[in-house]
Formats: sequence, structure tokens, C-alpha cells
Amino acid sequence: RQRMGEFPVKIEMLSRFRSSAEQADVVQRVADGIIDIVIGTHRLIQKDVEFANLGLVIIDEEQRFGVADKERLKKFRKEVDVLTLTATPIPRTLHMALVGVRGISIMESPPPGRQAVKTYVTGYAEDVVRRAVLAETDRGGQVYFVHNRVQSIEAAAARLRHLVPEATFVVAHGQMPSAKLERIMVDFAGGKADVLVCTAIIENGMDLPNVNTLIADECWMFGLAQLYQLRGRVGRSANQAYAYFLYSPERRLTEEAQKRLHAIMESSELGAGFRLAMRDLEIRGAGDLLGADQHGFANAVGFDLYCRMLADAVKEAKGEPADELVMQIAEIGLPIDAYLPDEFMTGYETKIREYQHLARAISLNEVEAVIASMKDRFGSFPEPVENLAYIVRIRAKATVLGIESI
Repeated sequence: RQRMGEFPVKIEMLSRFRSSAEQADVVQRVADGIIDIVIGTHRLIQKDVEFANLGLVIIDEEQRFGVADKERLKKFRKEVDVLTLTATPIPRTLHMALVGVRGISIMESPPPGRQAVKTYVTGYAEDVVRRAVLAETDRGGQVYFVHNRVQSIEAAAARLRHLVPEATFVVAHGQMPSAKLERIMVDFAGGKADVLVCTAIIENGMDLPNVNTLIADECWMFGLAQLYQLRGRVGRSANQAYAYFLYSPERRLTEEAQKRLHAIMESSELGAGFRLAMRDLEIRGAGDLLGADQHGFANAVGFDLYCRMLADAVKEAKGEPADELVMQIAEIGLPIDAYLPDEFMTGYETKIREYQHLARAISLNEVEAVIASMKDRFGSFPEPVENLAYIVRIRAKATVLGIESI
């Protein structure tokens, strides 16, 4: 409203924090076309909300909306323009951008004076929590403690009060009455408590420059995008911020959880969201462009051929000449471990590049050239890489013979 004050534009807000009468009034004026811009939460996609002439949908924090939610927004009008904003695009959206189905623009410059958040991933220890809280409160700052279980959040807050009696604590979660939750958040923002014990409700929209330490309990339960968004709640000023991702030392983490935690610890520099999204795409897969699955692989035709066919279809829709598929690439599925391990090739960018080289090598000569180049740069192959080279050679021979799959 402040920015648009000089223009004849009516702007309203719709969320559960408004009374029923206020919500009904806004919904009616949106339907009548009296309101030009309406800013809202998921409340905007409920069935009672209708638009007189919807022209643009802007989805902020896209990773918080499911496919069904976004499709509901687009169905308001067939020719609606959609702009999605996110620091960590979901695999499905990122893949659509990479193959050309959607446009993508990246902003990498951080605000002036912003520092990278120092990130620690470690087993839960009371002395770590106590030191982290006291270090922040001693310099006049505040702390987020994320415990993402409503049933046990009060017990977690009680343990913290006993562990750090010098600090003051308040509890907030999404199942609270809206008036009470709003009052707690306003009080915390005003500095009336040192630590906010909360669920992942703070994941989006919180911009409190005085909160510069985040402690996330049982971090293995969060997705990669969630971990990144939670870390982004601190370090909103020029002060050095800290993020502690903790897990129970006795818990055996799954391989995927270990990959997520390793990725969030590696990507602590400013503007790492796109890199993390690429890593998430690598871990979870690209999803279904025509259905509701937000991640997973298109195994029916082989992922490489699928991407090439999709890119050609996009070019055809744009009126551009498509690349001809000279031959059907053989699909190889053998029960052996075939991949590029971390100890052989560090850095996910390097691995993605080498996977691409292997995927593009169709003839046996091209395959041997790529394999020779990898041996020259990275040394002798461990067993998974030998298996990968073996599979790529078989694929090249099978493709020439016209074999569809082995």
C-alpha cells in the first residue's frame, strides 16, 4: 500500500488472522473486481474465492504449496500468467526450468552487509544448546529453538527452561488460536523473551534482525528446502548468525537424511539456494511434469531419452526446429552398483558434468574417450565406477544393434 499509494490501486489481505466478517467482505470485493491486488495465505485458494478478471498469480515461497494448490490457482483463468518466487525450487519446478518448459531468472547478489550463516550439524548435547543460547543472549540477541512436534513442544520448552534458567522462553505453534499466536509473536518481536520454542511455523515470513541463532532439534525430519528456509530465518542483519542442526546421537540416520545434512552443511555460503535445489533434484529426482508427483524419475523411457524428447517437444511448441533423435538409446538395468562415489570425485557440479558426458556418449568411440578422460583426471576406478563404465559400454553396443533394453 505504501509503494502503490500514488496509484489508483486497491490492495487487501486475506488470511485466518482476519475475522470471519472481514474475510467475507474481502472475498466479495475480490469477486466484484473492486480489489485490484489481494495478498493472502492458502486461504486464497479455497473454493469460496472467485476472481472477476484474474491476470497474474504471484506465488511467493513456492515450496510451501503443493501441486494441487498451484493447479487450483492456475484454473481460475486459462490464460493466467504465473510468477513463482523461491530460494529453493522444488525438483519438479527446477527440472521444468532446466528443460525449457518454464522460464527462470536467478538473483545471486545478497543485501549489503549480509554475512553467511555459520552452520553446524551434530548430535544433540545439552552443553551445546546451553552454550549456543547463552552466547546469543549475552550479546543482546534472541534465539529460535525449532521442535517440530506440537504434542511434545511444551515438554521440550520445560527442559530448556531447566537447562538455561538465565533465559526467558515462549512457545508458539500453528495449532494455537490465531489471536494467542499473534500476541506471542508480537511480544517476541518486541524483545519480551529470549528464546522462541516453536515448530516449523517460522519457516517462512519471519524477518527479525535481532534473532541470530537457530537451533533445530531432530533435523533429520526436515527436507533439504526446509532446512535451508529455517536457516534463512537468522542472519537477517549485519550480525554474524549461527545455525545448529541437531539429531539424536543414538538414532541411525537413513542414507537420504545423511545426504541432506551433508548438503546443508556444505552449502553455507550466501546465495546457496539454487545449488541446494540442484542437489535436491539429484537426491530425489525430477518428478512428473504432467501429474502431481513433485519428485521421482521417469523410468518408462530412461531419463536421458525422456529429457531429450521433452526438450524437442518444447522446441516444437515454440516453433523452433527440434533435434532429430537419430536412434533409440538402449536402456540398461542391471542389479549392480554403478555410480560416481564422493571419495572418487568430490563436488556435485563435477559429478553432474561427468554424468552428462557419459549420457551424451552414444558411440563406443565416444564412450571410450570419456572413460579415458576420467581416468586421466581422477585416477584408477573404484568398483562402482568400473561398473558404470561397463554399463555405458554395453549401452553403446546395444544402441548400435537396435536393442531397446537389457
